[in-house]
Amino acid sequence: MSNNVCQSCGMIMEENEQGTNSDGSISVDYCKYCFNDGKFGKDESMEEMIESCIPFWINEEEGVDEKVARKKLFSIFPTLKRWKITD
Repeated sequence: MSNNVCQSCGMIMEENEQGTNSDGSISVDYCKYCFNDGKFGKDESMEEMIESCIPFWINEEEGVDEKVARKKLFSIFPTLKRWKITD
């Protein structure tokens, strides 16, 4: 069982939730909801991705509301590979 975090949406991935690279191999960085056949499913900004992930965080974490989820995601996303700003 994998305990990798998707480097696009921050979801903890199980083995059956990993995306695929362009050669068909399993992506160790991205989940199947974000990345398949070597491409991201949506061309969206980090802010758009955060907004689309908020409902999942609210449903998964007891006591988390929209404001709390947004704040947490804005702290996590800039550390993820897809969104990390490099010099």
